[in-house]
Amino acid sequence: MSGLETSRAPRAVYAALVALYVLLFPYHPGLRSPNELCRLWQTRALVEYGTLDINRALQDFGYVGDLSVKDGKYYPSKAPLLSFAAVPVYAVLSWWGGGFLYAVPEVPLVFFSRLLLTVLPTLFMLWLVRRFLGAYLSPGVADAVTVTYGLGSLAFSYSLLFMSHQTTAVLLFGGFYALWRLARGEWRERGYLVAGACAGATVAAEYTGALGVLGLVLYAVLTALWRAEPSRARLVRLGRGAVLATLGALPFVVGLMLYHQTAFGHPLETGYKHLNDAAYQPWHLGGFLGIRYPDPRAFTLSFFSPLRGLFTLSPFLLLALPGVGVLRREARTSLELRAHLWLVVALLAGYTYFTSAFSYDSWGWTTGPRHLTGLVPFLLLPAGLVLERLRASGRLGLAGAGAALCTAAIAFTGLATFVNYIPDDVSNAVLGLAAPLLKDGYLPPSLAQFVGLGNPVAGVLLLLVLLGLAGWVFVRLVSVETRRPGPAPLVAGLAVLAVLLAAQVATTKHHDADKGAVRFLKQVWLVPPHRAVEFWPSPTAP
Repeated sequence: MSGLETSRAPRAVYAALVALYVLLFPYHPGLRSPNELCRLWQTRALVEYGTLDINRALQDFGYVGDLSVKDGKYYPSKAPLLSFAAVPVYAVLSWWGGGFLYAVPEVPLVFFSRLLLTVLPTLFMLWLVRRFLGAYLSPGVADAVTVTYGLGSLAFSYSLLFMSHQTTAVLLFGGFYALWRLARGEWRERGYLVAGACAGATVAAEYTGALGVLGLVLYAVLTALWRAEPSRARLVRLGRGAVLATLGALPFVVGLMLYHQTAFGHPLETGYKHLNDAAYQPWHLGGFLGIRYPDPRAFTLSFFSPLRGLFTLSPFLLLALPGVGVLRREARTSLELRAHLWLVVALLAGYTYFTSAFSYDSWGWTTGPRHLTGLVPFLLLPAGLVLERLRASGRLGLAGAGAALCTAAIAFTGLATFVNYIPDDVSNAVLGLAAPLLKDGYLPPSLAQFVGLGNPVAGVLLLLVLLGLAGWVFVRLVSVETRRPGPAPLVAGLAVLAVLLAAQVATTKHHDADKGAVRFLKQVWLVPPHRAVEFWPSPTAP
């Protein structure tokens, strides 16, 4: 824990962040969340029937979406890593519940699968993020950026869903962290095994994660070739690293190919070629797996849509754009940062092309542009460098403006994550959906409710913790040890918050689609106002 212990951030801040991750449980069985349940139905099938196909699971536990079908057998359309990773979780829960077919109800299955496979890995990743940022930023800025990433970005939203998007981000950053430590001479060469395993697992978790893996390959090559060693030694090191990384990736790649062969008849054929729902098939046709020429509409909506634009929900990431310029200047005297600059530029260009060339309409009922989740961790250092420069330069008004972007990101993304299932026709995720639900007492489900602390107390406490951390980040970023900040950062920060809030208000239509989405979510809400829900109800057949 040295990365956190060297900072001056109160441990209570990190404890509060952990509490939000562990306690929040935005899940509503009535939605039949297809992306999550198709994976867990395969987990059930693996344990209960010993099959990859989920035909019997669909019969016994109910129909779910996001399926592929081949020769009359149904499979999840997703990459299979999470389905297999949840097998030991399900097996233990089944043993605990009595070991019969319906021993594991849906709510505890989703809760523990998320907790162990998406929440805890992200919390570990945040520790790595803090250690990495601490090598280049002051403790105050590193703390603030880490907390902002944890609560004000797609990391928060997708850690609280049993989907592969944040898993991909965790694995990509884990692979990068290993390569970074290797580049600094702090790890032995066997660290390439870790990087390779992370890369292989990334593709097994999410096919589009291959885009991030290409960025890691570029980074690995550059850091090996730019070492202060004779050319022959660098080439030998690069060759050994490639062999070790390949060995680390091999089990995941071979396992994925065997899965494809068994399920779809060819080692390179994925479930997206056999989608059960014909309406989804056009999204994956044409170009390469549905990736075509860039579309201005897809680009604009992915980054700036009031519903799920990346910069709309996480405005602090806008700082990464000028931050690339700052990183470029820093890279002039640092080979280490020069390689990182190329990594950031490559990933930013690659993910931007992908989100602009793929169908925007395929994002579905999600918080933000979900396939950009893997990009976000690599924008943190450029954004942090801008915040560092503003804070150190004495221009505290600008520092306050930058801090306000972080505060707004936590408030906007946090409130959207409290819902986390955002219908496509809503005008604005925060004021058009989350705010009306909160106002009417539809507070986020949480573990606290299952152990006796009901709404509104449980939900209000979580809301206060979120807003309190948003305020802490602002104070942390404008505090300078050598001088009193004065009113300038507060005035500038409030002005930026007012502009961002005005944009939210202006883009919220309160039209029939907004009202209909609110009504619908109220009908399926897991814990409606003044109601209690049993966490582990007596099992019954669907």
